[in-house]
Amino acid sequence: MDILSNEVSKEQLVNDFKVVVADAEALLKATANQGGEKIAEVRAKAEKSLQAAKASMADAQIALVAKTKEAAKATDVYVHENPWKSAGLAASVGLVVGLLIGRR
Repeated sequence: MDILSNEVSKEQLVNDFKVVVADAEALLKATANQGGEKIAEVRAKAEKSLQAAKASMADAQIALVAKTKEAAKATDVYVHENPWKSAGLAASVGLVVGLLIGRR
């Protein structure tokens, strides 16, 4: 379920940035040939989109930090409950990486 919500969040973030880019392009086109009210309207729309994208990024960052802390805590608990398994796993991974590097 978390994977699905994570993919939806990423998709929404990508969509927000697409809107920002589209608004910025519209702003550039409007300023190239026209002035006055049209520029102010497009500029306001671009600012709204940028604020929405920044808010989405801030929310995504907060969620990422929370999930990272959660994973670190779970790892810490597992290592404390299973120290020998953790040491064996770390040694095995180190051996495999060493063998792969040694083959080059």
